[in-house]
This record gives sequence, C-alpha cells and structure tokens, in this order.
Amino acid sequence: MNKINNNINAKDIKCIRERLGLGRTEFANLLGLGNQGERTVRGWETEEHKPSKSKAQAILLLEEELERAKCSAPFAVSQNNSSFRFIDLFAGIGGIRLPFQQLGGECVFSSEWDKFAQKTYLSNFGEMPHGDITKIKAADIPDHDILLGGFPCQAFSQAGLKKGFGDTRGTMFFEIQRILVEKRPKAFLLENVKQLKGHDKGRTLKTIEAILKGEFEQGESNDIQLSEEARHALSEKLNYWVDYRVLRAADFGAPQNRERVYIVGFDKDYFSESDINQFFSWPEPPRTPTLVGDILEDLSELSCDEDRYTISDRLWSGHKKRKEEHQEKGNGFGYSLVRQDTKYTNTISARYYKDGSEILIDQSGLGKNPRKLTPRECARLQGFPEEFIVDAVSHGQIYKQFGNSVCMNVVRAIATEMVSFMGKASNRRKSAA
Repeated sequence: MNKINNNINAKDIKCIRERLGLGRTEFANLLGLGNQGERTVRGWETEEHKPSKSKAQAILLLEEELERAKCSAPFAVSQNNSSFRFIDLFAGIGGIRLPFQQLGGECVFSSEWDKFAQKTYLSNFGEMPHGDITKIKAADIPDHDILLGGFPCQAFSQAGLKKGFGDTRGTMFFEIQRILVEKRPKAFLLENVKQLKGHDKGRTLKTIEAILKGEFEQGESNDIQLSEEARHALSEKLNYWVDYRVLRAADFGAPQNRERVYIVGFDKDYFSESDINQFFSWPEPPRTPTLVGDILEDLSELSCDEDRYTISDRLWSGHKKRKEEHQEKGNGFGYSLVRQDTKYTNTISARYYKDGSEILIDQSGLGKNPRKLTPRECARLQGFPEEFIVDAVSHGQIYKQFGNSVCMNVVRAIATEMVSFMGKASNRRKSAA
C-alpha cells in the first residue's frame, strides 16, 4: 500500500476502515462523500467499483489525518488515568461530555449521526463519533460507569409540535433504555427540553421514569415503532433510582434564560438507596448575577465587508413588522433585542441561523441595525471554554450546533454532584467489604 493510486483493493479499504474503528457512514463522512456515501463505501468494499485516484489517496492518508486531528484537538486525551468511564450518546458537539471528562472521566464511546456535528466533535476531541445509534448493537458498546444522553428533543418541544413517542425522534429514548439493559452502568444523566415535563399531561415523563425504575408494563408500547432489540429490552426490568429537575442556565452563571429537564439515575443493584439519599444532592443554583455584555465580543471596528452579523435593512424591517402584528393579536412573539446591561437572553435554538430573531444585539449606539451573536458568543452563552473550536464548519451549521447543545455550567454542576456521590458511595462499599 506504499503506492498511492486508485489500485487500492477492496480488502485494503475495509482493513483501513475497521482498523480506525469506523462504520461505513463515518468513513464516508471523513472522506467528504455525499448523501450516498455509505453505499459508495460498500461498493468499494464489495468490488462493485473502485475509488477515484484522489479518493484512494485520501483513504491511504486517512489514518495520518486522524492522528493530526487528535494532536491539534484542544480536548483530546492521549493518556487518561481515569477514575470512571462513560459514554456520550446523541453527543452533538460534546457539551455534556466535556464536564465529565474534566472531572477525571474517560469517554470510551460516542455516537452522533449528524455529519457536521461529527466534524466539530472531531476537531475538539480528536475522535470521530460513531453514527446512527439505532444501527449499533448494545453488546458492541464498551462497558462504562456512566451513560450520558441528550436524546433528541424535537418531538417534545413546542417547535416540534410535541409529538413525543409518536415521532421517530421521540423513540430515541428507547435506544438509551436498551443500552442500559445490556450494559447496566452505575449511573446516567439524560437531558431534554422543559416541555418534556408536561408532554401528554405528564404521562410521557412518567413512562420514562417507570421504564428506568423497572415499573413499566410492555403492553403500553405496542403502537410505538421500535427496533427488535429495543422492544425486547422493554421486557427486561431496570432498577434505577430516578429523579429529575428543571434547571435554568441563568441560575448557574450563564446569561441565558434556558430551562432544561435533567434526569439522573443510579443503579440500586449497586448503590443502596440509603447511600443515595445520604450522599447525592442536586446542585444548588449559585444565582450569580449575569450580564449579556460579559459574553460579547467588540465588533465595533469591523468593516462593512467583514461584518456578517449585522442584519440587513430588509430583515430588520420584517422583524419589526411581525412583532407589531403579534402585538396587535395580543401575544409576545417576535424578535428579542438585548443590550450589554441586559441580564440574560432568550434561549438560543437550532433555528437561530435563519434570522437571529430570538437574540438580537442592539447596535443603535453605532448607528447600525441589530446583529446576531457571533459563533464565539454562542459558545460563551452555552458555557463552552475559550479553547473550543467554533469554525470547523460553516456559520449556519455551528449556530445549529450551539442551539442544539447544552449549557455546560449546568451540566458541570450536576456532574460534580454525581461524581462526588459515586466516589463517596464506592468508598463506603470498600470499607464495608
């Protein structure tokens, strides 16, 4: 394989892919293939066709490229004397992962289906997440102590019309459940939108709790589309202590009115309920005063050619017109304009890239229309560190990614309590042995 040309054979391609621990879809994404990338890779490996000379070269250099990515990734871990192991499901860009990693954990598996989020994840952690979790057998996932999962929220959100388990995105919770059944981690942290709490008059969250506690009757799920493995897993009873809280980013030092449901669980077959009650507690919100100005960059010196954030006259007029129309109807919909001394913004969402309406920064002092947040400001709004790479993908994609991510301030506070509890409870087990 020293000669770089398009004579690379099917066996070589498969060998390289498997040595790198990549599925065909992830392999295709790294090579920049299109929507039919997985099919193209399969064709190469079954000798239906051969890669072009440029793709053959890219395949042969892929291992070297991944090693370079790992070396330049700000949050890559080369040697980790970890105190616990965890997995990162529906990983997005790693917002839930990073606090647990910083607390001494080792991420042994990650999964994220979106190829653009995979690229940002790779740039920051030096690892290519596995793709579609529904195609990965639970038995093939490494053993771990903590399962993390910000499972898709669109099915429960207002923007997603709150279809819940009737939406295929809502059934992603059952992928978590089947992994819990197979791997039995000591703990988990799940995250979703605030609306999950009230979805279907609270029945959806009660169903999730019942499944995690081992109190669920399988018959209720017959009308839900599930994989065979996920449906079979429902017949297996879990035994987790489960609790949840709705926590707000602004109460944890981030200037954003973002509320999310966080669900924590501990395996009662490993931890005693008395230890859980004694040693675990939800974090107390510090309620540190916040100002939007704390996360803003100084863009006053940008030239017209460089300024891609100030919205156009046409868009600004449209925003004002829609807000007036909504006010006449008696509702509060429309754009939200914030200033340096505003305490916090609205929640940034995945649609922010479209028109920025939920968070516009006032620039009247500069004689300009309002502007959108920059990618770095979005990162700060979500509590990401300054080293986090925000330009691995286009502006449109990074806005989506931060809108879909979590506020790390909140996750870090929960992670600290979880890791502290697990350490104390494990020490008591050792003392009693």
